[in-house]
Amino acid sequence: MAQYIISGGATGIGAATVSALRSAGHEVFVIDLQGGDYQADLADADQREGAIRAVFEVFPDGIDGFVPCAGLGPAARPLSLITKVNYFASVAMTKALLPLLEMKAGAIVLVSSNSASMAGTDQSYVEMLLNDDEDAACRYVQETDGHTAYAGSKQALTRWMRRANTDIAATGIRMNAVAPGITRTLLTDKVLADQALGKAMQDFGDTVPLGHLAEPNEIASVICFLLSRGASFMSGTVVFVDGGHDAMLRPDSF
Repeated sequence: MAQYIISGGATGIGAATVSALRSAGHEVFVIDLQGGDYQADLADADQREGAIRAVFEVFPDGIDGFVPCAGLGPAARPLSLITKVNYFASVAMTKALLPLLEMKAGAIVLVSSNSASMAGTDQSYVEMLLNDDEDAACRYVQETDGHTAYAGSKQALTRWMRRANTDIAATGIRMNAVAPGITRTLLTDKVLADQALGKAMQDFGDTVPLGHLAEPNEIASVICFLLSRGASFMSGTVVFVDGGHDAMLRPDSF
């Protein structure tokens, strides 16, 4: 039995991942805003630290994996929440839990997005994130829009993963990222219902090459694989689980 930590594990992709891991006999500790084993608003640095302390208290002998699945979509307001949760909380918690992961040569699976690689991402915003300038990034993003906030946060998270991977891999920890396409979750429902974003999201969903949106369990199965020993030689990889969208949009990039 392995021991895993998942943030954002009460709904959507996180909940599907929790269910799959528990069905396989593993222990999963869930951190979420509502529900789970520890409740915390990960946009708040103090509550984030509290969640980290709780993990160290419950699992002093190490953990087998961490999935920072907590995230907000482009319909969330204020936009700075997207910045704080999607990027800064994911990176801060990953860094903080490295000592526990090293004890068991564990695995990290970050949750990116196929929007992270799309053209037109605001590079000024992305650089603020990568430079760890949370205050500046939060101020800047307030003057943009939901897509900019979301896509930029996911691109920065993916680039951070690629940059940090060599040093983390040297400790025996595997770190990879899954990049979902549009998935049927409560987060997606909010975007589809948004007056400004809904039509564009629906139109984009209609172009998925496989002809349908993903279900949470289809993303969760890939996350579980990346956590498993079956992916023992995968490190620093971004796995697109988007029904062929990335290949359609970037046929010559891989």
